[in-house]
Amino acid sequence: MDVGEGPSRVQYAPSSTREDTIQVGHTLLVKLPSGDIRSIKLEKDTTVNLGKFGSFFANELVGQPFGLTYEITDKKLKVLPPRPMQEVEDTEATNELINDGQLVQPLTVEEIEALKKAGLHASEIIKKQIEQHANYSLKTEYSKEKYKKRKEMKYSKSFSVIEPTMHNVCEYWFNKDQNRLRDIRPDTLAQIMSLANIRPGGRYIAVDDASGVVVSAILDRLGGRGRLLTICDIESPPAYPVLVQMNFRKEAVSPIMSSLNWATADEEYTPIIASTEPPAGKFKSDGQRARLNKRKVASDALMQTREELFSGEFEGLIIASEYDPYSIIEKLYPYLAGSASIVVHSPHVQVVANLQNQLRDLPGYLGPSVTEGWLRQYQVLPGRTHPMMNGSGSGGFIFHVIKMWVTHLSDVFS
Repeated sequence: MDVGEGPSRVQYAPSSTREDTIQVGHTLLVKLPSGDIRSIKLEKDTTVNLGKFGSFFANELVGQPFGLTYEITDKKLKVLPPRPMQEVEDTEATNELINDGQLVQPLTVEEIEALKKAGLHASEIIKKQIEQHANYSLKTEYSKEKYKKRKEMKYSKSFSVIEPTMHNVCEYWFNKDQNRLRDIRPDTLAQIMSLANIRPGGRYIAVDDASGVVVSAILDRLGGRGRLLTICDIESPPAYPVLVQMNFRKEAVSPIMSSLNWATADEEYTPIIASTEPPAGKFKSDGQRARLNKRKVASDALMQTREELFSGEFEGLIIASEYDPYSIIEKLYPYLAGSASIVVHSPHVQVVANLQNQLRDLPGYLGPSVTEGWLRQYQVLPGRTHPMMNGSGSGGFIFHVIKMWVTHLSDVFS
């Protein structure tokens, strides 16, 4: 895809940060017939157990593309073709005369288990149930399709590997525990990225206390080009669980992302750096040499990252933190370039509303606004397209403002 205009046009491939195929060490999201999504770590020469849906050799997935559906047979995997949408013919049948009781389905649980142990395929078990179902012919075509689908969810030994796009990973974590994402829904995350104008080659600062969903989205959009500086409240580099699910290539992320804690992000703070020279003037062993060299590399990287932050000219600041956003903006404001976007997400409207009131009359900000995303999912099937009854209550609230040039920086926070 081309980005830019005129002679400065460059080539950018969004998939450059990830492998095109499944590799050993990847953390995969697999969708089971029941509709549940499970996270598995793919290790070489191991067996992956999916419970009642079967188990298979992990090596079977290595080198395969994402997004395929597999059937498990004797711990081997067989790729299933995608199921096309089928038109369901409408009939005059209704469900009003159906009385589902114990005698409607003659097959008992014990008989079904015996069929499964005999190695009968799921489709054959479902076919036998349909043949012996007393009221199946009375059902509408829609009810028949739902009946088949419910049975497939129970007996099918198959699964699908979900492609690790930012939308899919964010949706998985939001459904799993939205509190860990601070209520950042996939549509809300997309709005944050758009308001912050995240693009390949850009330079951004992120304060992410939402399990790394914001950091992951920025890295995904950067595509291996640009710079991302994260600020956290721990000394060691932060662990972002969401980042693990994205399966980014290390060589595409390490050169463009660095982290500082709030102490080292302060210009008046002097980091305490352990000595990188041997106490006796010479190395006692190769192990000591390796440790001190590693310590020197870490200290040099820290000083270089601090110098980069203090040099400023970052193009955006994205905040999803439990701390007061005003104090964060006040701290990092000097390091933003003119016309830089500042985006703050919070699960609570009062937090961003107070921030809007605080920055409304300050001369260094243009157009502070607060928005809330609204999402409703639809079932899209031939003849059966309709909005889903259940939906998400909220994806949080977003504050956006643009930094303006001011004559005196002291006029901004006075």
